[in-house]
Amino acid sequence: MAEEMRSRADLAKDYNASQIQVLEGLEAVRKRPGMYIGSTSKEGLHHLVWEIVDNSIDEALAGFADEINVTIEADESITVVDNGRGIPVDIQEKTGRPAVETVFTILHAGGKFGGGGYKVSGGLHGVGSSVVNALSSALDVYIHKDGKIYHQAFERGAVMNDLEIVGETELHGTTVHFTPDPTIFTETTTFDFDKLAVRVRELAFLNRGLSISIEDKRNPGQEKYSYFYEGGIKSYVEFLNENKEVIYPEPIFLEGEQEGITVEVAMQHTDGYHANLMSFANNIHTYEGGTHESGFKTALTRVVNDYARKNKLMKDNEDNLTGDDVREGLTVVVSIKHPDPQFEGQTKTKLGNSEARTITDRLFSTHFDRFLMENPQVAKKIVEKGLLAAKARMAAKRAREVTRKKSGLEISNLPGKLADCSSKNPEISELFIVEGDSAGGSAKQGRSRIFQAILPIRGKILNVEKASLDRILANEEIRALFTAMGTGFGEEFDVSKARYHKLVIMTDADVDGAHIRTLLLTLFYRFMRPVVEAGYVYIAQPPLYQVKQGKKEVYLDSDKELEDYLKEIPASPRPSIQRYKGLGEMDAEQLWETTMNPENRRMLRVTVEDAADADKVLDMLMGDRVEPRREFIESNAKYVQNLDI
Repeated sequence: MAEEMRSRADLAKDYNASQIQVLEGLEAVRKRPGMYIGSTSKEGLHHLVWEIVDNSIDEALAGFADEINVTIEADESITVVDNGRGIPVDIQEKTGRPAVETVFTILHAGGKFGGGGYKVSGGLHGVGSSVVNALSSALDVYIHKDGKIYHQAFERGAVMNDLEIVGETELHGTTVHFTPDPTIFTETTTFDFDKLAVRVRELAFLNRGLSISIEDKRNPGQEKYSYFYEGGIKSYVEFLNENKEVIYPEPIFLEGEQEGITVEVAMQHTDGYHANLMSFANNIHTYEGGTHESGFKTALTRVVNDYARKNKLMKDNEDNLTGDDVREGLTVVVSIKHPDPQFEGQTKTKLGNSEARTITDRLFSTHFDRFLMENPQVAKKIVEKGLLAAKARMAAKRAREVTRKKSGLEISNLPGKLADCSSKNPEISELFIVEGDSAGGSAKQGRSRIFQAILPIRGKILNVEKASLDRILANEEIRALFTAMGTGFGEEFDVSKARYHKLVIMTDADVDGAHIRTLLLTLFYRFMRPVVEAGYVYIAQPPLYQVKQGKKEVYLDSDKELEDYLKEIPASPRPSIQRYKGLGEMDAEQLWETTMNPENRRMLRVTVEDAADADKVLDMLMGDRVEPRREFIESNAKYVQNLDI
């Protein structure tokens, strides 16, 4: 004890100024990359691309660029080319170095501060170029400007050569080529083409008149997509509603500007029940909404009610339509450009500017009110759609009240079929939704009762894509699920009340199991979306085969895995192969070992990386229109030569 006291005293004495680390320049970025790009995982890797693309987009927003090309090179490096003005090459006064070098080596250096270089900017913090440079093993920048081609090279943030003239040109713009540093991005340095292409398409929709392309040179086929939308976000709404029945032919597009803030809204009602509202601020997808979204919602509800009252489309004794009523079946994109956006939190997913609410409300109200007066037929359809939604809402309210009396949607009255866990801590608690009573029985016997709850469901639940709210609430299986989760339903939904932070879909590895899984995912996406966005939804991965050889047991997922495994093992002793047609064929111990044991189970976490594509896919798979579904099956089906029926 005395020795320990002495060592502590020595440590205290030795703790002096020499132990305080000062990280200069880009060294800080390399030491703590997560502070600047969120993480060094796949997400952080892709974030590097957007930091450079954002700079090119800013040139487009300022009116100096109309073409951007993104290329994934064969060696997993990235090239971004724009035809803007080109980064300045003259000497920057404070640093005494060329402006381009300053931009790539000094944090918070750029044309986005003080309003001098750009009126509106998406890359908010001005750290993009220097952070990408710091986290790249190599970065080259070429600037076409004033008839000359300028070049400068960097390695891990360090300047490798002074800015030099390497040729002559008639072009203008900037080319940035960088290779992510594998010592920083240890998880992966492989770019996901589809992930990048989705965002590139989104940027083309949000910046009308901008041509933006993405090319993948890693594959022999060299995938290349080019996007250009004259209609901007109006084209975005048409794209989102491609497979849906719309109640008026053209999306409504309104725009206005006030106090330097530009507001664009494109909207169109479908005959469905679900609203799809996407909002953006300076091209940044504000997933959590914010003041611009609130301003739009308030104005839409008020203007529709005022129009309905003035034109006697509602009876005097009828209550006003609610926000949910007027937004039922509505697809809308709200995009604002703000000279000084304030985003809440580090993730930039919620706009906080109070003036954005007022200006969005005022501009949208003025233009939408005029549109309804000038287009009475469309206006009537919008009001009628809202009135139908109000009737369904009242019917659902009555159904909910009856439901509460019968079995309750309260936590205090959990469904009888639920085998709950003993833990009351949602962070460790898991709810397995299991197909059928047989599998439910095995799961109940095999689970860990402390933190795993089991909810068996019989057959296929209701397809909520085609059902109104009152029908959904009348469904026993869906009601049991909402009750078990404890989150409430509809307007009362509260993700913070979730009783389990892992909601696991555990169905058979066959066609029926896949269908049930799709039905459940549709329900979660449409009515429990915050649970999906919080990362609480998982899909269990039960094996298809068990192979026993002597004392060794191996579980495999597919016919190909089985084929490959059988080639690797000796022929003797002869292996015993069991194919599981369903979870019910596994005994409790097998189900625990293969699918439920946290030590060795495999589960897929469900994410909504792209809400637009998720919405389109769900509508295609589960909606009323057959044609898009047939096209999907024909283009994705795998045919067999000999089918044994």
